[in-house]
Amino acid sequence: MRILPLFTRALALLGLSLCLAACNPGQPLRVGTHSWVGYESLRLARDFGWLPPAVSLSEQTSAGNSLSALRAGTIDAAALTLDEVLQVRAQGVPLTVVLVFDSSAGADVLLARPPISRLADLAGRRVAYEPTAVGSLVLREVLQRAGLTAESVTLVELSPPAQLAAWRSAQVDAVVTYEPTAAQLLREGAVQLFDSRQMPETIFDVLAVRSDRLAGRKTVLRELLAAHFRALEYIRQNHQDAAHRIASYHGISSDEVLRALGGIVQPWLAGNRYALTPGSRFDAAVQQLHALMIERRMLTRPDPLEGLFSADYLPLQEARGP
Repeated sequence: MRILPLFTRALALLGLSLCLAACNPGQPLRVGTHSWVGYESLRLARDFGWLPPAVSLSEQTSAGNSLSALRAGTIDAAALTLDEVLQVRAQGVPLTVVLVFDSSAGADVLLARPPISRLADLAGRRVAYEPTAVGSLVLREVLQRAGLTAESVTLVELSPPAQLAAWRSAQVDAVVTYEPTAAQLLREGAVQLFDSRQMPETIFDVLAVRSDRLAGRKTVLRELLAAHFRALEYIRQNHQDAAHRIASYHGISSDEVLRALGGIVQPWLAGNRYALTPGSRFDAAVQQLHALMIERRMLTRPDPLEGLFSADYLPLQEARGP
């Protein structure tokens, strides 16, 4: 008669041990990041020794890899676009946004090969884009402004690294992309026909943490975010040196980094406190983006949006100087 209780207790202990292995606040906070100028505050902070010892950066080759790692539970947090956060939440992975890295204000672009000089000229052309929500959103906006449909062009799904190779081999005529690929394509003779300034407050980059990994980690998250703001201050005060360091991560020039930084808006601590508060412009953008993604069937199910973002993990004071 004791077999069932013992078996039940064994299962409970096994479940507890698995939870502790995955969720133990004593374990390093594993943060996934990939190449994007708006996320490079994290690598700058790491290289300057400003990250807390309890944080480990996990450098991924793409946002898709970060999403896979979040779903698998091999990382605890990731730098993502807001639409990617909504997609993962719709797939059953609890995520909470604790920081707004930036909003796109010209960084996401449509580049074309001459003699294409107008969006309408894309008809019948081969257009490459990354099959993410951001890539799809920019592509849809481009096609709408051009008066075209998806059937009017030949769509080619390519990640940014593959886009450059396809361009050089003349496999595509136009590309929806972002830095550093955009700078490389412009050097190859591409011309810019569209950028995200024409669709403001739509594309946000954020730091999202698995909600089931937040317990006991307020201090380390505040230290991590303080390091981010310290790196932003370094970029502001030492923009040439910061651009040189960031350029080394991407294999592009310092001038191209400065151009990329000019295409995003990076809110400071006060801006984040406002953004991560119900009723803010960021909150309104969340609602609009969610409605758009539902309308265009980019989410598998509606998101109640409860617990989507929180200002509780922001540092209490402004970042220290470099």
